Amino acid sequence: MKGPGIFLAQFMGDQAPFDTLDGLAEWAAGLGYVGVQVPCSAQLFDLKRAAESKAYCDDLRGRLARHGVEVTELSTHLQGQLVAVHPAYDTLFDGFAPAELHGKPVERQAWAVEQVKLAAKASANLGLSAHATFSGALSWPYVYPWPQRPAGLIEEAFAELGRRWTPILDVFAEAGVDCAFEVHPGEDVHDGASWERFLSAVDNHPAARVLFDPSHFVLQQLDYLDFIDRYHDRISCFHVKDAEFNSTGRSGVYGGYENWIDRAGRFRSPGDGQVDFGAIFSKLAQYGYEGWAVLEWECALKRAEDGAREGAPFIRDHIIRRTERAFDDFAASGIDRAAIRALLGLAGERP
Repeated sequence: MKGPGIFLAQFMGDQAPFDTLDGLAEWAAGLGYVGVQVPCSAQLFDLKRAAESKAYCDDLRGRLARHGVEVTELSTHLQGQLVAVHPAYDTLFDGFAPAELHGKPVERQAWAVEQVKLAAKASANLGLSAHATFSGALSWPYVYPWPQRPAGLIEEAFAELGRRWTPILDVFAEAGVDCAFEVHPGEDVHDGASWERFLSAVDNHPAARVLFDPSHFVLQQLDYLDFIDRYHDRISCFHVKDAEFNSTGRSGVYGGYENWIDRAGRFRSPGDGQVDFGAIFSKLAQYGYEGWAVLEWECALKRAEDGAREGAPFIRDHIIRRTERAFDDFAASGIDRAAIRALLGLAGERP
């Protein structure tokens, strides 16, 4: 496993050092991070140029290396969201696209698809193996089955999601880059069951992968360790983000429309919540996860700067370097194959 890395989206701003990629990279390196997950924002770099020019990407990598960091993955969370938007959310999600596309859902969706495809090519030019995104959602308004859902509603929603994402996934496969969907409420892919639906809709596409973030499992009261056991072969990205869930007779999983600080489930900085990161890092090491461990800071209480400062040592101290030898090698008997066959009562028989 590689790390610590940090997702830059929550730290971008109008003031230095948070207003440029170089400024953010220098700031992150100063906190002990060795990787940065970079949102595909025009504020940070030219996505189209990165998709078309290896030289541009080589220069970008060189600049970051001089600051002491490298790119872990690119992110199209905002653009991926716009690949599939239910009309109920059209106005709210307009802000994810350029102003000239506001109020134009068809044009906005086409722009989003092209952006994610460009990100696949840019990732390849940067020498990256994985990419972080969202699935978008057509069926999310119907997540609770009341009123009773008409037969075929969810099936058609996922079939359409598959039709939209399969050509994008083909571009990722051609580029040799995994497309990792963050399993996240608000997306049609929000738990293991919906991930299986999506994977079936894209015909088990080899480029379709998972961005694992345990905080979203806590808020849904899902078993994040069992998820790793079930789907570890598809996990290509990992967000280190904590959360807590403290239900009462007043508020539970759905939150009662409360603000984040008053919800039963809320995000916390790593180490401040209820996620068992020791077990998670152990599981990922057990299954040979070779990707990055990336801090995504979201917390209802702590300042962002404090969360970022604490995140690098937290991740570094949790990364497990896989042992190259068994712990009981000192007690090995050292006997040969003939002796082994004798122990099994097979001496003198031909193998």
